[in-house]
This record gives sequence, structure tokens and C-alpha cells, in this order.
Amino acid sequence: MTEELNTENLQQPEEQVVAVTTREEVIARLQEMVNDINLAKRLELESLKQVFYKQQKAALEEQIAAYVAGGGTAEEFKPETDPLEDQFRKLMNIIKEKKAAAQEALEVIQKENLKKKYDILERFKALIEKANTEGAQYNDFKAILQEWKEIKEVPADKANELWKTFQQYTEQFYDIQKLNNEFREYDFKKNMEAKLALCEEAEKLADEPDVIAAFRKLQKLHQDFRETGPVSKESREEIWNRFKTASTVINRRHQQHFEEIKKNEQEHLDQKTVICELIEGIEYESLTTFQNWNDKTQEVLALQKKWKDIGFAPVKHNQKIFERYRAACDVFFSKKGEFFKQAKNDMSENLVRKTALCEQAEALKDSTDWKETGEKIAQLQKEWREIGPVQKKYTNSIWKRFIGACDYFYEQRDKNTSSKKHEENANLAAKKEILAKLKAFDAQNLSEDDIQAIQQLMSEWNGIGFVPFKMKDRIAAEYKAVTESLSVRPQRQRRGGAPAREQAGTPREKLMRQYEAKKAEIQTYENNVAMISSKSGNSFVDAINATIEQLKAEADDLMKQIRELPEE
Repeated sequence: MTEELNTENLQQPEEQVVAVTTREEVIARLQEMVNDINLAKRLELESLKQVFYKQQKAALEEQIAAYVAGGGTAEEFKPETDPLEDQFRKLMNIIKEKKAAAQEALEVIQKENLKKKYDILERFKALIEKANTEGAQYNDFKAILQEWKEIKEVPADKANELWKTFQQYTEQFYDIQKLNNEFREYDFKKNMEAKLALCEEAEKLADEPDVIAAFRKLQKLHQDFRETGPVSKESREEIWNRFKTASTVINRRHQQHFEEIKKNEQEHLDQKTVICELIEGIEYESLTTFQNWNDKTQEVLALQKKWKDIGFAPVKHNQKIFERYRAACDVFFSKKGEFFKQAKNDMSENLVRKTALCEQAEALKDSTDWKETGEKIAQLQKEWREIGPVQKKYTNSIWKRFIGACDYFYEQRDKNTSSKKHEENANLAAKKEILAKLKAFDAQNLSEDDIQAIQQLMSEWNGIGFVPFKMKDRIAAEYKAVTESLSVRPQRQRRGGAPAREQAGTPREKLMRQYEAKKAEIQTYENNVAMISSKSGNSFVDAINATIEQLKAEADDLMKQIRELPEE
């Protein structure tokens, strides 16, 4: 039986890739290839190229991030000349030229070898025809076998055809040539021993831990098996099946190895796709503050670190997914640069506006018009809060300048207010003393002297100024209750015969005193409102404002009564 060539094993073996992780290691490996161009395999060159530019991109992104963190923008960043990239390009060009020259030389050799093998086949064919007619020397046959074996490289698309033809001629020669049985059996025996040894070597490769190395050794064994002569007809199928079975084990391991690599590469592609989607899905409209951008930058940098730890994606997708990833990162850092650039401009404008507020506050801080100036200071504070931040180096100084002016005004006003509070507390104590005296009278047994004393106390009460606001209604209610219980009215004439109007005054004067008292009370309330609203914005302000409106209405009513009185 004619052995069939295992064309699967004649395919280009998988290239083994030397593991490198840094650009310096890439340069060193390329230099080795320049020195021995046979080391320069396509798959490894592609891998070296990806590692080099991946590391170069990572280094560039770190430089940009550092530049932006220092206050610059991505658009302003200018990378320095990279000497490693120049060296990388030069070495790649040298390798490309050497590979092209080597391939060209190899093609010339293969064509020459093809022609030589065709010549040998013609001679072999002639030898077979001679053996059919007059017999041929066995030494001629052995010389053809040896010469054929010494010729190696031929074009891959012709190798199988040449081998089949040569094997066919070999078997025809053995079948036709009338050699003696002893010599023929000896030749078959030697070939059988050689092929058994090849089978044993192929079977041992199943235990080889390096799958790639085992596959390459198998290719060499297939070449030796083809070049070894035939065995006896009854043993041909058996020995070929044994060798083929051993080959199948190695081929299956080799195939599983690369299927596993493809599976891992697909998982790497899936992981890298998710990273791209996360960066592409960033909602830029929500990044409105420095903290937002800084937090998001840390997330992106973490994703970039994870990207570096993920292995290669499938070759046909690796470059495409990297370009997608790079574009997403470029968009992020570009928008970040735009934000910081605009923020820088805004902060400069904010500094100008806040400086103007400082000047206004400083111009108002010495004012003693507590109510109006308090309102103005409060408005300045409101405007300050509405203005955005300034550059960090100005934040403390500009704030201290502004709050210093505001605090100075409030301190002066508080000192003034403190003296008023002291006076109000003294007035409260005086009124409590009068209340105590009024409550001591017996309303059922009032003498003329008692009535005059009560009237005198009531007159003193009316002459006392304001009390603390929170006690105003309570003390007034007590006074009203006591005086109503005593039912005493002011006498028309004071002791000593003086007219009563000299003590109480005319109706117009009474109304005017009440009107002035209302105005003074309104002024006190308004001062209190200014102090409360400028410092805390307490909701109690609403209640005070309602009281002020009520007092204003009462004052307006008093003024109306005054105007309606006839001239005295």
C-alpha cells in the first residue's frame, strides 16, 4: 500500500513568541533578529510591534496625566522626541529588507531544487523503463534515492505532488526489479527498523510538555519518514498507521493548545470591549466640578491599569479594539482639558468679581447706619455665595479680606446693640418694680392718696423706654391687667393746683408721643431684623416682619388722628 502524505503536517508550523514586556526588551529582541534573520517570524514581529506601541502609549498617557494634574491641558502638551521609537523603526526596516532578501534567495533556491527534482524524476522514470526491458543496476537506484534526499527546499505547492510521484516510482522499481529475495528483504528490514525508530520518537512526543516544540519535532519526523525507503508490502499499512496514530496525538494537542489561546484571546477581547464601553459611556454633562472630574479621572486610570493587565485579543481584532480604546481615552482627556481650561478662565473672572465685593464691603464697614448697611452687607454676602471658586492660591486671602470687612461691621453693630440691650433690661427692671408697687394696692379700699400714688406710678411707667422684645407683650399684659383692676384714671389737676394738661399734655401731644413711641419701636424691630437676617437667615424674621407691618399700620392710624385734630 502506498503511504499517503499527511498534508496537515506540512502546513507552516506555529511560530513561538518570545515573551517581552518593555520597549527596551523589544529593541533587544529586534537586534537579535537583525543578527540572525531566520529568527524573524511574522507572528513574533507583530507581537513585538503591539507591545512596543502599547507601552509607548501608556507612557505618553502618564506624561499627559501628570501635565494636566500640574495645571496644563492635554491640547497644550507636547511630547519630547523618543529615541527608542527611532531605533525601533530603523531595526524594523532592516529586518524587513533582510527578510525580503532572504525570501527572494529562498525562492531562487526552491525553483532550482524543483528543477533538479523534476530531472531526477525523469531519470528515475528512465531507470524503471530500463528495468522493464533489460534490467537496471541497483546502485543506480540507490544513487537516485540519495540524490533526492539531499535536495531539501522546494515550493510548498509542489511538495506533495513530487513526493507522491517519487514514492510511486520507488515502489514500481521494487516491484519490477528482479532482485534476489535476500537482498530485497534486507533492504525492507533496514527501512522497517528506521521507520519503527521514527514511530517510537513520535510516540514519545506525547509526553513533551512544550506543545509547540513537540509539533515542530513531529514535522522533522514526517520529513524523515517520507525519505526512508519502503518496507515489505504486508507491513506498509501497519507501520504507517502506527506513525499516523502517534502524529494524531501531537496534532490534537497542538490544535487544542491554539484553541485555548483563541478562547483566552476572545475573553480578553470581551474584557477590553467592556472597558471601552465604560469609558465611552461617561456622562460628561454630570461632570461639573473639579471633584467630579478628579473622581472620574481616577476611575479611568484604574480602567487603563486593568487594560494593561489584560493579554492580547485575537489578531484580527487586536488593533481595532486598541484604536477604539485609545479614541475613548482621548475624548475623556480632551474634554477634561477643555473643562480645566474654561474653569481657569472662570476662576480668573471670579477673582475680579470677588475683589470688587471686597472693596464694597471695606467701604461699608465703618458705617453706623446699622439697618441699611446691614442689608447691603447681607446682599454682598449673597452675591459672594453665588460666585464660583477662584484659583486655590487666592482662595484663603480673598476670603479673609471679604469676611474681615463684614465681621468688622457686625462687631461694631453688636457693640451698639449690646448697650441698647443693657438699657432695655434696666427698663424692664423698672417696670417690674412699678408692677410690684401697683399690685400692692387694695382695689376695694383706695384712698385719695392711693389714687394719686397710682397715677404717679402710671406716669412713671409711660416715661420708661423699651424693654427686651421677648418680654414686651408679657409685661404690657400684666400692666394692663393691674391698672384695669384698680380702675384709676389720671386726675385733671396735679397736687399743688397745676392744670392736668401740664402733666399729661394736650391730645395732640399725647398722640404725638404715642406716634414717636411706635416709630422708635419699629426702628428697633428693623434693626433686629437686619442683624438676624445678615447672620443666620432665621425663619423668625418672618414673624418680626409681620409685627413691623402691624406697628406701621398703628403708626399710620395715629398720624391720621393727629391730622384730624383741630389746631390748638
